[in-house]
Amino acid sequence: MKAKELVSDSLNDQQVMMLRLLKKPLPEADFIQIRRLAVKLLSKQLDETVQEWEKNNNVTETTYEELSKEHFRRKSANS
Repeated sequence: MKAKELVSDSLNDQQVMMLRLLKKPLPEADFIQIRRLAVKLLSKQLDETVQEWEKNNNVTETTYEELSKEHFRRKSANS
């Protein structure tokens, strides 16, 4: 299988576009800055997803405090 076929089969259009944008190597400082921006964006999206889940499931700080005091170990089959 040719590399071009592999890329088009396993990557979506946005991923291919990003690879084209970064075809030419960047200075290390610029690459680090892009990585940090990507991580910051993904972190923000994750925070928003968790906040929405907490809202939809009525999860509060108190819920987390109560859960932290419980244990989640299963009883062994021999008990």
